[in-house]
Amino acid sequence: MVSYIGVDIGTSVIKAARFDESGRQREIASLPARVTSPRPGWFEQDMDEVLAAVTGVIRRLVDSSGDSRIELIALTGQGDGVWLLDGEGCAVRPAVSWMDARASAIVDAWQAEGVIERAFRRTGGAMFPGSPGPVLAWLDAHEPQHLDRARTAGYCKDMVFARLTGGTRATDASDASQPFLDPKTRTYALDVLELCGLAHRADLLAPVVEPVPVGRLSAQAATQLGVAAGTPVTSGPFDLPACAIGCGMSRPGEGHLIVGTTLACQVLVDTVDTTGEVAGLTLATPEPGRWLRAMPAMVGTAALDWVLARVGARHGELDQMLESSEPGAGGVTCLPYFSPAGERAPFVEPGARARLDGLTVHTTTEELVRAVCEGIAFAARHCFEAATPSGTTLRSVVCCGGGIRSGRWLQLFADVLGREVRVTAKAEPGAFGAVLVGLDAMGAEVDTGSWFEADIAVQPRPESASVYAETYAKYLAAVDRARAEWRRAG
Repeated sequence: MVSYIGVDIGTSVIKAARFDESGRQREIASLPARVTSPRPGWFEQDMDEVLAAVTGVIRRLVDSSGDSRIELIALTGQGDGVWLLDGEGCAVRPAVSWMDARASAIVDAWQAEGVIERAFRRTGGAMFPGSPGPVLAWLDAHEPQHLDRARTAGYCKDMVFARLTGGTRATDASDASQPFLDPKTRTYALDVLELCGLAHRADLLAPVVEPVPVGRLSAQAATQLGVAAGTPVTSGPFDLPACAIGCGMSRPGEGHLIVGTTLACQVLVDTVDTTGEVAGLTLATPEPGRWLRAMPAMVGTAALDWVLARVGARHGELDQMLESSEPGAGGVTCLPYFSPAGERAPFVEPGARARLDGLTVHTTTEELVRAVCEGIAFAARHCFEAATPSGTTLRSVVCCGGGIRSGRWLQLFADVLGREVRVTAKAEPGAFGAVLVGLDAMGAEVDTGSWFEADIAVQPRPESASVYAETYAKYLAAVDRARAEWRRAG
């Protein structure tokens, strides 16, 4: 039996899924990933630890696959941040995570100077503290010796790809989209590098390979994984496009929602629009002429984790807590900007902070939790409205991520968005999407169109949708007031 392994290298969890020749997901393996914070606002990852976890999850699937032949290892993973690699693909320093806030002052200065806006008008991507532009500028100012030692300023999956294939130096168009890729030519926009004061570091950018890099497993990596040397390895797209592809997005106007560490909202588009507020990303997909207008908000389930920890509740209790409270949360409202790096979508505000309003001594635990869940859903609607091109209508939304395990919260999303929300049948859509793209890049003769399964659909409830239409308008007004306060405080 033939098998394909997709690996999703997440920020906090690294997962691998094995698919058979019919596209059925046979088994999953996962291991935790560690994020360290050496200083307040700094978030880093040890690359060797990440690689060891990737090796571990692949090895588990290989060992349990019996006589199955592994014919592809397809990689996807977290985007942004900076992963400095030497000529062998090894770490020059710990990876700077996309969550990192050390470059906040640079972002503030670039906003004031118009750098962020000029870059956005050129590429369709808004830079934030954890994106490669500001991080590279910070490293250039504070740790130039590390940039001097590095051969590549890459991304997470690029590091793993290099280590598995004996040092292959490459990236794909989706990761390269942020922040230096011209979305139309799919080549680096050197004028944006100059704008960021990084033209002298242009050689650190890895070659962009279309549709995604394809390599072969080195003998050393093959021994560690228990797979034949020379097995194809593909790299990309990164997790946002990979999940969208794995969820079956194919028509412009379709939306995709990831309720995970980030609250990622994406709309498939066939035009590049760099007008409007400077926010979000324009991500090249493997298919020329198709882009994802992405609004990856900084905090998703992390906000829920915070409130559940404060009230001493567990995730398994969320359905009951939402069932025991009414839409509107008894007048309690939440702006869910809990990240210390501020917010990057649907606006860029490094000083953004969360707030809870309307609390009284009569506020219940259930209302407090519901208010945070509603705030996250309002943020998703805000992101979708910003991502959907003017003059078009958002179609149905397909959803994935750990947050959708709560059926009540999923219903809340449908009610707030006011449209059907579908849940993908694949438990690991990112890994699945990476396999689909990898097989296509290899030119494999596989009918992957038959691999998709029926989704579960949740319809909005008219009575709740009408309540949320009114409270959403109040949410937007509260966001506008808060943004003015954040700017004055900054």
